Amino acid sequence: MANLEKIQAPIAQEMDEFEKKFRAFMKTKVFLLNRIMNYIVKRKGKQMRPMFVFLTAGMCGNIREETHRGAALVELLHTATLVHDDVVDDAAYRRGFFSVNALWKNKVAVLVGDYLLARGLLLSIDNNDFEILRIVSNAVREMSEGELLQIEKARRLDITEEIYFEIIRQKTATLIASCCGVGASSSGADAQVVKHLIDFGEKIGIAFQIKDDLFDYGDAEIGKPVGIDIKEKKMTLPLIYALNKAPQKQRKYIINIVKTKSEDRKKVQEVIDFVRTSGGISYAKARMQTYYDDALQMLEQFEDSVYKSALKELVAYVIEREK
Repeated sequence: MANLEKIQAPIAQEMDEFEKKFRAFMKTKVFLLNRIMNYIVKRKGKQMRPMFVFLTAGMCGNIREETHRGAALVELLHTATLVHDDVVDDAAYRRGFFSVNALWKNKVAVLVGDYLLARGLLLSIDNNDFEILRIVSNAVREMSEGELLQIEKARRLDITEEIYFEIIRQKTATLIASCCGVGASSSGADAQVVKHLIDFGEKIGIAFQIKDDLFDYGDAEIGKPVGIDIKEKKMTLPLIYALNKAPQKQRKYIINIVKTKSEDRKKVQEVIDFVRTSGGISYAKARMQTYYDDALQMLEQFEDSVYKSALKELVAYVIEREK
C-alpha cells in the first residue's frame, strides 16, 4: 500500500503552500484565539481532505488560487464541526491530543467553532467563490442532518441497512464528496463534471466509513479501541447485517446487550463474536469493495495523468489503511 507522502508527490508543492496559507487564514488579533488556532493547526491529521481537493483539481484542469481557498474552506468548516462535535460528545481527546473543550472549556470551544465557520464563509464571500461555498455549505448541512438522524434512531436501535447508508452518506461521505466537488469546480470544470466527482467522492466516503466500522471488530487495537462503537451503542453495518440474519430470540438478546450491558467487556466480546460468526464482517467488506470498484470506474472518463494515478492510490489508501 502506498504511503500518503508518495501519494502526495504530484501536489507536494501545493500542499506546502496550502499549509502556509492555511496558517495565515487562521491568524487573528485576539491572543487567546491565536493560541487556540496555533494548537489546532499543530495537531492536524493526515490532510486527506486537501489532498482530494488538489488531486481532483489537477485531474480536471489546473490548480488555481481558488483551489487553495476551496481546500482552506473545507478545512475551516470541517475543523469547526470537529470542535463542536467534541463539545457535544464531551470528548477530552481528539487524535490523541487534548480537545479544545478539554483545555479551554465548552464555552470557548463553541465560540472557536463559530469563529472558524465565519472565517471560512468570509474567505469565500470576499473572493466571490460562491459555487465552492454552496458545495461546502451543503455538506455541513447534510452532516448536521446525518448526526441528528443517527441520534434519533440510536435511541431505539432500530436502524435498517437503508437508514444506516443514509446516515453515513450524510455524516461522512458528504464531506469527501464536497472536497472532490470543490477541486473540480475550482479548476473550471463544468457543472456535469463537478456533479460526477461529487458522486465519486460520496462512494469513497461510504467505503471510508464502512472501513471505520470494521476496525471495531479488529483483532488488534488499531485506530480506536475494539468494541468502541458497541459501547457507544452505534449500529454499524456488520452488526445490522448480523442482527437481520439472526433468529428473533438471539436478535433480542444481542440488542439487549448493546442497550444495557455495553460497559461489560465480556458481553461486548460476545457481540463481536456473534457478528463475526454471522458473516457480518465479510458482508461489510464486500459492500465496501463494491463502492470502491464503482468509484474507480467513475475515474475512467478522465485522461491519464499523475493526478489521476495519485487519486486512485489515495482511494486505495482509504480502504486499505490500518487506522
